[in-house]
Amino acid sequence: MRGSDGLQEGLFTLAKLDDFVPADHPVRAIRLLVNEALAGLNSRFNAIYADSGRASIAPEKLLRAMLVQVLFSIRSERQLMEQVRYNLLFRWFIGLAIDDAVWDHSVFSKNRDRLLEHAVVEGFFTEVMRLADKRKLLSKEHFSVDGTLIQAWASHKSFVPRDGDDPGNDSGGRNAEADWKGRSRSNDTHASTTDPDAKLFRKGNNQAAVLAYQGHVLMENRSGLVVGAVVTQADGYGERAAAMAMLDTVPGKHRKTLAADKGYDTRDFIAECRRRRVTPHVASHATRWGGSAMDGRTTRHAGYAASQRVRKRIEEHFGWGKTVGRIRQTVYRGLKRVDQHFKLTMTASNIVRMARILTAMPQGAQR
Repeated sequence: MRGSDGLQEGLFTLAKLDDFVPADHPVRAIRLLVNEALAGLNSRFNAIYADSGRASIAPEKLLRAMLVQVLFSIRSERQLMEQVRYNLLFRWFIGLAIDDAVWDHSVFSKNRDRLLEHAVVEGFFTEVMRLADKRKLLSKEHFSVDGTLIQAWASHKSFVPRDGDDPGNDSGGRNAEADWKGRSRSNDTHASTTDPDAKLFRKGNNQAAVLAYQGHVLMENRSGLVVGAVVTQADGYGERAAAMAMLDTVPGKHRKTLAADKGYDTRDFIAECRRRRVTPHVASHATRWGGSAMDGRTTRHAGYAASQRVRKRIEEHFGWGKTVGRIRQTVYRGLKRVDQHFKLTMTASNIVRMARILTAMPQGAQR
């Protein structure tokens, strides 16, 4: 017998949001970790918000919504608010009831900027790392470092002379024809009118120059979790300087190892590592002018070969961030906002990895 195509809704429903999320859904393990980390930020939230006045978006809900945007590759906050209206999984993860009103996208953006002002994402990253350390997932001796290019939300047409004279632009308007052939353009004389913090940069001699930032990551080698993340302006020295800055945040004066690719094989970087009692496990760049700064006292050990294998796992975070987290080209402008987005993406990547590791562990070994 053919079924009816009619829709007959019940007057009342007794279903809860939790009933719509499968018991084995991977987001359940992620939400447990997120809620535990947010509980550790309660005192910071109390300090940020006043005791009286009109209630704003709960910071816990705000951070969960930002994570939803990263985890499910939602391209904008306007689209995020639209999907939260009808996606029950998103409502459950954020903590909104079925009949709760969804925020306007402009209100969401305004409240997100408050988190930026008070470095809440950095605190959230630290809390997630505390949970990983509590569960014995972190190595405190062996690390890897690498950087990646993040294309800025700005075009070449916005990269104009600082003095305002743009001879390559034939007429006014944002889509005017431009001819840069034979004209020298550099970060010293030009800047983007769309995003002044972005710099013109290229990764190699045979690659195109783009307006970009550089994202840097310090990874521990036991579980492959990111323990440090920062965004800098793009230049030829940013990777090594950021590596030293992140390495200085690692607690303890004990011996450590640091794995890196050939781009870090410079004499000043190797010397700075040794001065900090850090053994540099840097890939040898023998074809560089002047030769490699690495020597046999390091490369002959089995630990060096092991570090060179493990360090490549850092690319898993970059790959996940660029495909899922959408950091290949940021949609934010300004160094602070791009840095916040990058840290949140790396935090989400850590949480996904931790949830997978802990789910595979025996129940008694997770705490």
